[in-house]
Amino acid sequence: MLTVLPSLLFLAVLQSVPVVQPTAAACQDVQRIELSLVRGASQEICVSPGLLTGFVFDSRVTVDLEQELRFAEVIRGTTSFSVMPPGDGLAGERLRLTAHFSDGASVTFVLVFHSGLATRQVEVYRDKRTRESFQHEVTQAEARIQQLKRTTELLQHQLEQLRAECGDPRGLRRLIASSALDKGGLQAMAFSLKLIDQVKGALSLSHGVAYRSINRVALEVWVTNSSTEPWTISAASLVDAKGNSLKGIQFWQDSAFIPPGITRLVVVEADGGPELARREVTLSLQGAGAHGITLSKVALP
Repeated sequence: MLTVLPSLLFLAVLQSVPVVQPTAAACQDVQRIELSLVRGASQEICVSPGLLTGFVFDSRVTVDLEQELRFAEVIRGTTSFSVMPPGDGLAGERLRLTAHFSDGASVTFVLVFHSGLATRQVEVYRDKRTRESFQHEVTQAEARIQQLKRTTELLQHQLEQLRAECGDPRGLRRLIASSALDKGGLQAMAFSLKLIDQVKGALSLSHGVAYRSINRVALEVWVTNSSTEPWTISAASLVDAKGNSLKGIQFWQDSAFIPPGITRLVVVEADGGPELARREVTLSLQGAGAHGITLSKVALP
């Protein structure tokens, strides 16, 4: 066990944040490809175990899929083809999918495995795209813009709340006045992610530190956003080994959102007296969208 001065927790919140370069290519939800523009070059398509990716062509095709027997799901149609990658697929693995047209022409796609990232639909146009196709894309883009506006408003509201709650993060007066500290200060202990059941997906954690005062516990975690969209925490929970949720949950993020491919600090704290010492908890983080992450067996000091 390591005993630290109370101010160290706040210094950790204020320290500069390392930048992590993106490790995965940006994956579009809907990818539209005009073969007359790509000139026969192989097109990379994001796929992920457990997620279905569908191909839609503007003419009849037959499809050859490399290592097809490995795939969890393969659905063939006269002008469509859908695949669900195998569960044993590793991030970065690449397999070929070749579509043959009735006149003998063909096009090859490279399925690139990602963890939790997949293109939902691939629209392939051998001839020029129709007017209806462009109109549909415009409608989808307008819907995404509206969603981004709503997300921006939500983030702004959350940022204002965080600023009001945090006040001056350097101050100790609130901890002292609330009798949260004794002469021993804060107790802290780094936890190893190798010992934790980390659910793979669009988020991952690089490292973390657990803290405990007289009546509160806090987890400092560094979250990496591997998705293609900004991520911000919207909910959090801490559950003890008996399945009881800790009360008084509060969370803090050192920026309004975590951009794609970037690592940021998130702090989650809750009520927890001496009875929680040396126990383990499960941490869950949930974003405004579908992405979240859960870690079990996080040891408290």
